[in-house]
Amino acid sequence: MAAHDIRAIAQQFQLPGQFISAQPYGNGYINDTYAAVYQIGDQTRRYIHQRINHDIFKDPISLMKNVWRVTQHLQQKLADLGLSEPQRRSLTLIPTHDDALYYQDGAGNFWRTYDLVEGTQSYDAVTLPEQAYQAGRAFGQFQRLLADLPPPRLIETILDFHHTSKRFAALERAIEADIRNRARLAKPEIEFALSRKAMTGVLLDLQQQGQLVEQITHNDTKINNVLFDLATGEGICVIDLDTVMPGLALYDIGDMIRTATCPVPEDERDLTKVRLEVPIFEALVRGYLEAAGDFLSPTDKDYLIFSGKLITFEMGIRFLTDYLSGDTYYKIQRPDHNLDRCRTQLALIRSIEAQESQLSRIVETLSAK
Repeated sequence: MAAHDIRAIAQQFQLPGQFISAQPYGNGYINDTYAAVYQIGDQTRRYIHQRINHDIFKDPISLMKNVWRVTQHLQQKLADLGLSEPQRRSLTLIPTHDDALYYQDGAGNFWRTYDLVEGTQSYDAVTLPEQAYQAGRAFGQFQRLLADLPPPRLIETILDFHHTSKRFAALERAIEADIRNRARLAKPEIEFALSRKAMTGVLLDLQQQGQLVEQITHNDTKINNVLFDLATGEGICVIDLDTVMPGLALYDIGDMIRTATCPVPEDERDLTKVRLEVPIFEALVRGYLEAAGDFLSPTDKDYLIFSGKLITFEMGIRFLTDYLSGDTYYKIQRPDHNLDRCRTQLALIRSIEAQESQLSRIVETLSAK
């Protein structure tokens, strides 16, 4: 993380008390995030100062308008529901002294400030079914509460983020170009991908036919984007809102299945360890459907398991594309790192397919409740 004068940044925002200190916070690798301590009378309070990575998010001004609209809507909905401590259940933006949503420093960096949600923790991986249940419930409620966000349409902060057909076309170009002469080293993975090309257009076709409708989705539904209350264990707040934009509800549950149900990292080299854990899947889907079920269509529920395969496939071909292209997008720690990541995704698809009958029975039972 580059060095930044957080004290100078902090002075731009409407914050009470005296700035004491700031330290890097969290383990995100896109934005630069700091937790700052302020002295307010005889107490201290913490806020989050965050630099938006404008190399990834090309239009940070519109992005911040998205975040403002989403957080304001969530807070109003939470208040209307009468939930306890609504201020801890949605991120709260702190404006600048000019009442702007962000501050742009002399180097062109865009900064924002949030309340830090105290008394919470996040997890990098799911280890217990209850964690999966709470994460699924948190993301399901997030989708449901945003379902009636008034117009205009949110901007797409990353264009075609889940356009799986375009992702596959990029893979085909990388195979054809083979600029690093690596296709020969990834022959089984390429053959696997090419054999499943047809699946990339399934959800897009259903959307075009009107069987799936556009919703507001989070688009990065890893468990570490949910804050869990330390006292109760409840998943109370969804964070990392930069990719909140129009999409399909299935994209979010699909990515939850991909990231939450497998017990090993996405670059695990021992593929015998790569599997979908059925109890975690059941808890995740149960929590998600309990919270989101009343606005999901029958088609959403019919394609829930397929979405897990599709988003896993999408990530697999993205890793494979980057490997064939010379590792230009994802950071790597070893020469074949992206190929290892690809192989893990493809192994997870095989595990989902091997257990699909059992998973279908679970979804059918939970959908009927």
